[in-house]
Parts: sequence; C-alpha cells; structure tokens
Amino acid sequence: MSAAPVWLSGAPGAWRIRIAAQPGAPRSEVVGVHDDCLKLRIAAPPVDGRANDEVLRFIAVRLGVPRKRLRLAAGASARRKIVEADVEFDAAQMAACLYQGERP
Repeated sequence: MSAAPVWLSGAPGAWRIRIAAQPGAPRSEVVGVHDDCLKLRIAAPPVDGRANDEVLRFIAVRLGVPRKRLRLAAGASARRKIVEADVEFDAAQMAACLYQGERP
C-alpha cells in the first residue's frame, strides 16, 4: 500500500480527511493541498450549514458512495474540517477519487 497523502489518516473503513474549505466559489472543486489539508472550493455560502452539506455531498460524489457513509467529525463552524469516511478504499484509491484529474 502506498503512503497516504498528508491530509488523509486512518485505514480502509475508517478514513479521516482533513479539509480546508473555501465557501462561496462558483463551483465545487479540489484546489490542492494547503497546510496539510485537502483544499476545496465550495459552491455554497457558509450559512445555515449549507457549505458543510456541500462538502459532504462533493466528497460523496467523488468517492462514489452514499452521503450516509460520511460524517463531519470536526469543524462545523470553521473552514478547517475533518470528515470521517466509512470507505473500504486504500489511500491511493482515496486520493485518486478525490483528485479526479484536478491534482495540481
């Protein structure tokens, strides 16, 4: 198994993804890595949990899993977030799915 990216910790079935979210973007996309976090631009305002919902929706779509397999573990009111993912991929698969050609 290859080494996990700096923003990913845990193991298959119990991943923790460190996110640096930038809400209010025209579209949701992966920007790269910032301060050991996966940086995402999020197409939702930081109002009433809409940005958090979009972070989880975006990651679920990228991973190809139901939204219920993800949980916001920390950072509900902050730009820095930790998302827990119940996904049986290895680290390389997680990175490939989340980047999907957007790797800087």
